[in-house]
Amino acid sequence: MIRTILVDDEVSNIENLHLLLSRHCPQVQVIGTALNNAAAVQLIEQYQPNLVFLDIQLNGETGLQLLSMVNSRSFEVIFVTAYDQYGIQAVKLAALDYLLKPVDIDELVAAVAKAELKFKERKNNLQLDFLIECLRKDQKCAAKIALQQQSETRYVPLTDIIRCQADNTYTFFYLETGERLLVSKGLKEYADILPGDSFLRTHQSHLVNKHFVKSWLKEDGGVLLLTNGDKIPVSRPNREKIKSTLDNHSR
Repeated sequence: MIRTILVDDEVSNIENLHLLLSRHCPQVQVIGTALNNAAAVQLIEQYQPNLVFLDIQLNGETGLQLLSMVNSRSFEVIFVTAYDQYGIQAVKLAALDYLLKPVDIDELVAAVAKAELKFKERKNNLQLDFLIECLRKDQKCAAKIALQQQSETRYVPLTDIIRCQADNTYTFFYLETGERLLVSKGLKEYADILPGDSFLRTHQSHLVNKHFVKSWLKEDGGVLLLTNGDKIPVSRPNREKIKSTLDNHSR
């Protein structure tokens, strides 16, 4: 989810933008709203949003002034303005994007998509930096994956991952510790990242670490019983390949 704060000096504008986001951008979670700079700064520092929709003109104040009041800017900004000249100025000042009032739905969706891409690139860069640092310090450390969650990034050894399961555009990671971590990326991304010699794509919704496979059950044409007791289906097109891989692994 993109954790977002809306800043505008008119309640009606906030309510309208909130409604448009809820209808057309379900990946956006509005965690707070503010009518002036002081309230906005307090919310930003308290909740650490990913994205701020910021009106440029705020009852004698400006959204640009707000940015200079924030101690650490770790969020992206989409300016919202009724005046095109302010929007152009905002873009020059490195805002992610700007929207003219009244907000156009297509432009709003496009701006949020731009934010999503920016966050994804940032997360990928963080993971790459982590892996490079591990390789520099200790080869063994590189056998970890960075899992970005809402409030933290977990660095999980690949050997601790029992299986992964798709949940729409999210993925659940089941760990040997008994933990279940929810990550806001699809299973396909992890099927491409995790080493294929250890992780088997048994089904459209399942990725299994072969080292945790206990047995092959003949029920329903083919089911893997894992060491933690979970039963994972094997789709018909994958059965021969999975069975052959497991047979070779046991030799």
